[in-house]
Amino acid sequence: MKTFAIYCTDNPDTAQKRIDARPAHFAHMEKMMEHFYVAGPLLDEQGETVGSMLVVKAESAAEARKYPEADPYYAAGIWADIRITEFIPAAGDWIGGKIW
Repeated sequence: MKTFAIYCTDNPDTAQKRIDARPAHFAHMEKMMEHFYVAGPLLDEQGETVGSMLVVKAESAAEARKYPEADPYYAAGIWADIRITEFIPAAGDWIGGKIW
């Protein structure tokens, strides 16, 4: 199993759409929780949500893409862009130290 970082940037003026889709988004997240290492909103300097970040377990980038594309935020047109990059957790509290 590989690890992928998924960076989703919001379309402009989608704050209300995000609020409206939040209950369905949370229900989706609850169902998919076993596939995530961590997930949450990205904020700008004013504390406004400007996107989402997920770190997921998947066999491939194509499989990882299925997680945000199944999200109600995606269906609501909130995300303008989704970038997926393979990620190697190498150091920090999350992995309990370092890999070297």
